Amino acid sequence: MKSVRMVTLLVAICLISFLLVKNSPIDPIQAYIGADMLKVGPEQREKIAEYWGLDEPVIVQFFNWGSAVLAGDLGTSMIYRQPVIEVIGERFFNSLALMLSAWLLSGVVGFVMGVVAAMKKGTWIDRIIKWYCFTLASTPTFWMGLLVLMVFAVWLGWFPIGMGVPAGVLAEDVTLMDRIQHLILPVLTLSILGVANVALHTRQKLIDVMASDYVLFARARGEKGFVLFWRHGLRNVALPAITLQFAAFSELFGGAVLAEQVFSYPGLGQATVEAGLRGDVPLLLGLVIFSTIFVFVGNLLADLSYRVLDPRTREVRK
Repeated sequence: MKSVRMVTLLVAICLISFLLVKNSPIDPIQAYIGADMLKVGPEQREKIAEYWGLDEPVIVQFFNWGSAVLAGDLGTSMIYRQPVIEVIGERFFNSLALMLSAWLLSGVVGFVMGVVAAMKKGTWIDRIIKWYCFTLASTPTFWMGLLVLMVFAVWLGWFPIGMGVPAGVLAEDVTLMDRIQHLILPVLTLSILGVANVALHTRQKLIDVMASDYVLFARARGEKGFVLFWRHGLRNVALPAITLQFAAFSELFGGAVLAEQVFSYPGLGQATVEAGLRGDVPLLLGLVIFSTIFVFVGNLLADLSYRVLDPRTREVRK
């Protein structure tokens, strides 16, 4: 059933994306030619359009592209002059390192903040955490990225200003530490903004758990503090937090697109923006497919983790 929904979702998203790009004011031929536009005559434009299949009706172009995808060919990028699968493959690991690091950091920090806020309900600690979450939940990613860049890279000079590796250094001379240094600020940007939902949700859930009858009975037996949370609160708040964190894959990918633009980080997000602005339909649709599968797998992992961590769900499904 999930596979059918996945296929349906992919077809619908690809069709909508294809139609949006085709009806945008961007001229893919002009984007392909670039600065040499004035040197290209009408006949050459027609040959370029014929080569890329842009002279055919939109619906025919979509079905031609779909047939190639079913055969395992995502097409060739118009701006990179490479197969789309190679472009995605080159940038995937950069984006994966960024998103996975930010996802883990924001999940752990957000969960801890939510637990602390709930256990200290009504105190100044709780108020500060809530203020932090409510403020940053509505903060644009690009604005936070620019602020982090200005403070830690420009003013303090602790980290590189941008890019994924040092400028002017050969690929074989780039060390792991160089890559980590260029990764820290984008990860920090996404993590700062990503903790809000998990922290607020965990806080409210733990407050409800602590007000339950079985927790009141445990308090009457003398349990309190961390022992009380460990025995009666952790399992009940961890499962919803994990599910929420996995479900945030789509938001994480969207935030990574903006963060990669701010820091000129060579990942899938930057490639998506370039493909959209320059009308590179094959690359854009390839990225759409990849991002859709990425989000779907995230939600699937959430379901699997919930089933593994909560025995009750296994008993129900048997």
